[in-house]
Amino acid sequence: MATAEILKRTATRPTWAQVSLENLRDNFGVVQRHIGPGITVCAVVKADAYGHGATECARALEEEGARWLGVTSLDEAIPLRDAGIRTRILLMTGFWRGEEEEIIRLQLTPTVWEPGQVELLEKAAAGLGLPRLPVHLKVDTGMGRLGVDPEDLYQVCSALKSSPHLLLEGLSTHLASSEVLDAPSVNDQLQEFEQVRNVLRNEGFDPPQVHVANTGAVISRRESWNTMVRPGIALYGYHLPFERAGREVSGSKLRLAVKPVLTWKTRILALRDVRANQALGYGGTYVTKAPARIAVLPVGYADGLNRALSSRGRVIVREHYAPIVGRISMDLTLADVTGLPGVSVGDEVVLLGALDGLSVDAREHAELANTNVYEVLCAISKRVPRKYS
Repeated sequence: MATAEILKRTATRPTWAQVSLENLRDNFGVVQRHIGPGITVCAVVKADAYGHGATECARALEEEGARWLGVTSLDEAIPLRDAGIRTRILLMTGFWRGEEEEIIRLQLTPTVWEPGQVELLEKAAAGLGLPRLPVHLKVDTGMGRLGVDPEDLYQVCSALKSSPHLLLEGLSTHLASSEVLDAPSVNDQLQEFEQVRNVLRNEGFDPPQVHVANTGAVISRRESWNTMVRPGIALYGYHLPFERAGREVSGSKLRLAVKPVLTWKTRILALRDVRANQALGYGGTYVTKAPARIAVLPVGYADGLNRALSSRGRVIVREHYAPIVGRISMDLTLADVTGLPGVSVGDEVVLLGALDGLSVDAREHAELANTNVYEVLCAISKRVPRKYS
């Protein structure tokens, strides 16, 4: 067959994630209305928009009015610029040596916390003839990861004063326990941050973009909002549970009316009628107690379905819950559909999502797998195609 006659085949493996850009836009509006006018939302789209697809989500957020997007690093920003997204992009975890010119070329905003970073950016900006490169300074107020220690702040200030091509536009920190309502560390961090702001003012700096609040703090810590907030998981329809003295707290004031953006689906690959006392799956960890009808689903841990859901999780089939039975394998999962009317090969199965009043969401998966919703969503692998609506 001649090369010109070769047709591109369409993948038909029936496991996919449906991403509702309408819900994403609505969620952005919910956050914006919650914080009110005068405060900027930096919409976080790092980690491929928490597994939802960064380019498509960033484009929808930009169209909805997002003035800032937050990513981890340069490699996450490049595809956004290549896709024509022009809104401001904050590199929240800094940059690597050698990336400075590309950062300037793409009009990105780097985060800095060391004098050496300031010097690298100053040299690049001067070499490219850029009058002023906006940068954001990150302070470590207790998270213990990235940021300048407050006692080293004067060194960074000195470097910034000596850099005529750099503009200190932003100041930030990150809260370690924003979902723990009675955590004394949160107040300690906020107080430390205010002290840093006072030092900067005394040094002649008054950056207009001041940001501390992640999703948890957007909901529960109004005093942390400042002039910008950085919601991430809320945009995709979730937040972590709030705690007080180690116990979960619920209440209408501790939630946003956001909706999950992603629904994960598959279809029944095969149906098997098995006898009582039949071992199923690797290791035979699940044994039927009676004759059963088992649906074989073309999805497994290579797709991101956590193995901790083995014989614990559930799916939705034909408006009924069906338990996952046996160990989840790399490519296949078994669900018990015994007694469910009309179940057939090809039937749609909801792995994450809602249907006719039934719901299996990322928080349920997280609780069963002893993790959080971030990991559940980010773990959905690249071999699961995202479809946008």
